[in-house]
Amino acid sequence: MPASRQELFAFFEKLGIKTTTRDHAPVFTVEEAQKVHGNIPGGHCKNLFCKDEKGVLWLIVVLEDARVNLKTAPDKIGSRRLSFGKPELLMEILGVEPGSVTPFALINDTAHKVNVILDAAMMKHDVLNYHPLQNNATTSIAAEDLVKFVKGTGHEPRIVAVSEPASA
Repeated sequence: MPASRQELFAFFEKLGIKTTTRDHAPVFTVEEAQKVHGNIPGGHCKNLFCKDEKGVLWLIVVLEDARVNLKTAPDKIGSRRLSFGKPELLMEILGVEPGSVTPFALINDTAHKVNVILDAAMMKHDVLNYHPLQNNATTSIAAEDLVKFVKGTGHEPRIVAVSEPASA
């Protein structure tokens, strides 16, 4: 059974991580999210759940307006050719549905199957924003606490310059 929002927040507390959360209407795209997070400070992010041709799983976390080229990303992160993971696999491994993908879902990957890539450009922000397991809220967390959280779930995050700047 995937973790609930309350279990996620209890895990933050156990790790000594302070967060703030704001509820809002469910959002399914970056464009929809931009309409509801105008008053929430910090870097707003998107998450790519991918599988390489050898079946290795990846969670690539970048700023919402960053571009990730799935053809060049493997050389940057050390993977094989990447494709997006299917919704069924996303639910099985991370316990979330499409539109709710978040690094916080690593709390559900107790088998540590997912390789975590945090984009270097994103990590330059002091505060970062993600869904707390569902897309009807946004939780703000310090970048250093995001790393602490990921490590607390038993994953070893890698900070890699994987994104390309957004086109103007």
